[in-house]
Amino acid sequence: MTTRKLPIGVQDFASIREDGYLYIDKTAHIEKLLSSGKPYFLARPRRFGKSLFLSTLKYYFMGRKDLFQGLTVDKYEKDWIEYPMFYIDLNTSGYYNDVDELKSILNTMIGRFEDQWGTDEREETIPDRFKGVISRACEKSGKKVVVLIDEYDKPLISTMDDPLVYEKVRNFLKGFYGVLKAADLHIRFAMLTGVTKFSKVSVFSDLNQLNEIGMDRQYSEICGISEKELL
Repeated sequence: MTTRKLPIGVQDFASIREDGYLYIDKTAHIEKLLSSGKPYFLARPRRFGKSLFLSTLKYYFMGRKDLFQGLTVDKYEKDWIEYPMFYIDLNTSGYYNDVDELKSILNTMIGRFEDQWGTDEREETIPDRFKGVISRACEKSGKKVVVLIDEYDKPLISTMDDPLVYEKVRNFLKGFYGVLKAADLHIRFAMLTGVTKFSKVSVFSDLNQLNEIGMDRQYSEICGISEKELL
């Protein structure tokens, strides 16, 4: 019997597939997601596999067919198109002390996207720059873009003990996430993950078309390991 390494603490799909870790195939959910609209929101507790599933989506939309050989999605996907990718991981900072720290982190992330797709000096705020770089990526590549945001609520959770800072962070994120609606014409697929239900923190009032799948029975096994899978 061949033993497989357990991917404890490994959240990168490519690393799991390339380094011989055990992988529970969740790719059947990709087809369902693609046929049911956009954008999506998934809430799960920490250490529940959200980041791994988002990483799986990232490589799928990057067209990395080599990583999906033998998995369910490989049976029906024929084109393996590479889309412009905007992957934002808000769990990269251990703690957010104030809104300026959040802006600094997002400024760096948006800057990397602009290095690839160009800038416009008329875009001054971070939300405007985010919207602009999405538009340019779509125009220059000829393809709609993919936006994946992991741990959307980490800055909120980190500042909830300070009501004044929390409110500043919440107001800023409201405008930032609102870009996903304003740029909908240029977006092929979008998903956000987090711990808290978005209805509880009021940051998505401008993004009112979110498809929340956290309590949708057909996606109950989208991440984590079910008893059936374990056995």
